[in-house]
Amino acid sequence: MLEKIQWFGHGSFAIDTVPRIFINPRRIPRTDQPADLILLSHDHHDHFSPADVEKLCHAKTIIIGNDRIARSLPRVQVLRPWQSLTLGRACVKAVPAYSSSDPRHPLEDGGLGFIISLNYFDIYYAGDTQIIPEMDRINPDIALLPIDGRGTLNVTEAAEVVRKMRPRWVIPFNWGSAVSGATRLDAQRLVREVGDVASVALPDAALAIK
Repeated sequence: MLEKIQWFGHGSFAIDTVPRIFINPRRIPRTDQPADLILLSHDHHDHFSPADVEKLCHAKTIIIGNDRIARSLPRVQVLRPWQSLTLGRACVKAVPAYSSSDPRHPLEDGGLGFIISLNYFDIYYAGDTQIIPEMDRINPDIALLPIDGRGTLNVTEAAEVVRKMRPRWVIPFNWGSAVSGATRLDAQRLVREVGDVASVALPDAALAIK
């Protein structure tokens, strides 16, 4: 499953399966294979790009987000924390994502993470979040975690989450671009801090999609 996950930089991913899933698409090249499902975690400009959503849509594309995103994109289906949606072989559950000690991602903004259950794997996309009590209910096979520490997990906190959740694989995000608050050195530090409990993948951002 890990090889099916593409990182497009910052917080943007694709899962190249059936259904074809995009998470917070941003700066995505046009493709002749549009999305079946688009997951939008929150409405901050570095994660929410209506133009990229439009590039990936076809008539049957399902777009999932929170109330704030739905006010900007009429097609959005709102999921609230712990609600779920099933599309083909994929089940997507929304989970809370917020900062308990930073004003940039308050609980009342309704930020989301997602648990994507697909092909016998549970993939956790944390969204922009700090360590929160709701994480105690999450035990994924693959964890996609922010490491920039700008109202989100920093490297040390991401390592704490990994040790608590015990995923088999981890992919850090919010690093390596002009809008990210972390660098490859930070990502490599995460490798060193959790290498005894999980495999950390540090992909280069995809330049194109098929």
